[in-house]
Amino acid sequence: MKTIAVAGTFDSKGQEFLYVKEQIESAGFDTLMIHTGVFEPMFTPDISNADIVASAGEDIHAVTAKQDRAYATEYLSKGMKTYLPALYEEGRFDGIISLGGSGGTSIVTSGMQELPIGVPKVMVSTVASGNTEPYVGISDIMMIPSIVDVAGLNVISKNVFANAAAAVTGMVSSETTSSEKDKPLIAATMFGVTTPCINHAKAVLEDYGYEVLIFHATGIGGRTMEHLIANGFIDGVLDVTTTEWADEHVGGILAAGPHRLEAASARGIPQVVSAGALDMVNFGPYDTVPEQFAGRTFYKHNPTTTLMRTNVQENEDIGKIIAGKLNQAQQAATFLLPTRGISSIDVPGQPFHGSEEDAVLFRTLREHVDTNRVEWIEMDTDINSESFAKAAADTLHNHMKKAEGEKEHADTK
Repeated sequence: MKTIAVAGTFDSKGQEFLYVKEQIESAGFDTLMIHTGVFEPMFTPDISNADIVASAGEDIHAVTAKQDRAYATEYLSKGMKTYLPALYEEGRFDGIISLGGSGGTSIVTSGMQELPIGVPKVMVSTVASGNTEPYVGISDIMMIPSIVDVAGLNVISKNVFANAAAAVTGMVSSETTSSEKDKPLIAATMFGVTTPCINHAKAVLEDYGYEVLIFHATGIGGRTMEHLIANGFIDGVLDVTTTEWADEHVGGILAAGPHRLEAASARGIPQVVSAGALDMVNFGPYDTVPEQFAGRTFYKHNPTTTLMRTNVQENEDIGKIIAGKLNQAQQAATFLLPTRGISSIDVPGQPFHGSEEDAVLFRTLREHVDTNRVEWIEMDTDINSESFAKAAADTLHNHMKKAEGEKEHADTK
């Protein structure tokens, strides 16, 4: 029989969690009740808060004695990060559900984020309709708005909780998840303004026998890709769209953090990199653009997204950053530069076409990429041309075949 973990603050929301437990068990599943509250639970759980806090190196009595909610939340969150995945590895549960406000949500999702992709994870939360990035991170947690506060059972909360329970039991019973790889996995980065390039390259790579995972270069997309590369899921990288570095450097809303463009080099896997969409920085609606950028060149991509053209100085800075990241590569790395435009709106006649800005970016990259480590290829095309896309795919395929041959040779020694 499959088991679903039910985790949460049983000291303050015992009635609600018992209702969810009843819903799950009536559907034919076992439950594993995990108490993540600070004080004594309203019923006896299977896993106590003392166990969770101990895994973070603290004693539950010391935590409660402080009467400091922030301190308690910190150690419960730390504990869940290690204790919950350990329980899963032991085979104690097959999926997990929780309910909570901002505090309870942060505690349980800190552990959910550490579970493998594909493990059913459902969080019913009062903060599910806002900015959920702190709770979801780079995981596949399903956030469900609680509509009303998670404070008692009523006609609305019962419906929401029952639906959430049905969702997690349905996911667990489907048994469709698999970690088996039928084909080598390629990670590719795409933005709306580089879509034609990736679509062409994806088709070429699939013909070669690869499976291509496309990551939208929106900050969280780049972080997720880097995480999967670092954890050994990815065999090769087609990082055409490095635009997240423009947001990281200039202050846009789609930054992926300071470690973007590092994982492939650290893992030593083949990578082909380009300058896709480095002509732009992303902001929200036009009236949310910081005042410091007044007078710059903008493009209203849609009502909720405003693009700002990177200027000469920013392009020089970004070129140096990307070169520095690429120069960490030990083998099988190529930088492929399309000299006629790095996005669909950075070509003649389009709003972000900037000969001077691109010239500075290209010159900086040429000067700072170490060609003893990184193969350098320039093409007299724009990034979305079919010839560029095919060249990118072919180059990565050649790296992959060479790496495969070297591995086979090493295995025969």
